[in-house]
Order: sequence, then structure tokens, then C-alpha cells
Amino acid sequence: MYNEPHVPFKKTDETSIPGWFELVVGPMFSGKTEELIRRLKRANIAGQSTLIFKPKMDTRYHKSHVVSHDENFLVSKAIENSKEILEMVKDENVIGIDEVQFLDDAVIEVIRELTKAGKRVVAAGLDKDYAGNPFRPVPDLMAEADYVTKLHAICVRCGAPASFSYRKSPVKEKLLLGEKEDYEARCRSCFFE
Repeated sequence: MYNEPHVPFKKTDETSIPGWFELVVGPMFSGKTEELIRRLKRANIAGQSTLIFKPKMDTRYHKSHVVSHDENFLVSKAIENSKEILEMVKDENVIGIDEVQFLDDAVIEVIRELTKAGKRVVAAGLDKDYAGNPFRPVPDLMAEADYVTKLHAICVRCGAPASFSYRKSPVKEKLLLGEKEDYEARCRSCFFE
């Protein structure tokens, strides 16, 4: 079972705690959103205030909730661009961002600003697109993150650990929101077969 990173709480002065950035990546059906929800719920149990964001374009399950494939959810703020996050965050301790691969490159600077302000930021997203290529801006976020968790699904063809999201439809557009009817998790061997 995965354990969250242990972060020593060294105060830089009498009132502030340094912020940090956690990134959860993997293919579709690997549990990224489930892990994001779990971390934010645990923060709530610990008495920390949270706020979670998702791209407005992701309306697969709900237009304003972050929802996992297992139907766990958190009420969220749907945003058009990453700069909106800075406008909405107030006194919250922990900031969540789901489907971060659908946000613009400015999300990198937004996360830097949040961590400078002492926030814990937890983001989740696909690290590779349907063709197996890095899904920007996630590779840059992996370099920026203090902690990276790479999750795997189970290959639907052979049962091996899956790290690829295989698109079953012939559509070649990079952004195609879909579910099990459009995508399946595959291991490296079955993906390139």
C-alpha cells in the first residue's frame, strides 16, 4: 500500500510552513483521481481546509465534481485556465488539481506560487497521451514536483501492470474525453503490438 510522503514541518518563521507539490500520474484506470480524492479527504479529516479544481472541459461524470471511476467524488471548481486557481484560492491549506494534463502550461507557475505561499498542492493526470507520448505539461510538472507517485492499471489483454492508455477508436485528435468504450489500459508489450 502506498504511503504519503513524510514531510518534516520545519517552520521558516513563527507563522509559516513551507509548501510542497505532490504529483500522481499514470494511465487511465490506474486510480489517479481516487488517490487525489483520498489525499484530500485525509487532509480534511486532519482539520485542514481543502479546495479542488478540474478543467471545465471534463464533464464525463459531473460538470463540477471531481469523480473517480469508482464514483467517489469531491465538490470542485471547474476552471477554463490555470490562472483562475490563484484567483479562487484563499486560506485553504491543501489544493487539489485533477486532470492536470488538460490545463495550460501556466499551471507550472501557478503551482510554484501556491507552494511559495505555503500550500500543499496535489495534482493528478495522465503522463502519456493515447499515442504513448509525454502529455504536456505533465513531464514538466514531474520535474517540478517534490513527490511523484506513478500508478499502474492492469492490462486488459494479459493482466500485466499497464502504463499506457490505448485508444480503441480511430480518432487521431490528441484530446478525446472518453471512458471504457474509448480507452483501455495496456502494458508496454500489448500497447505496441
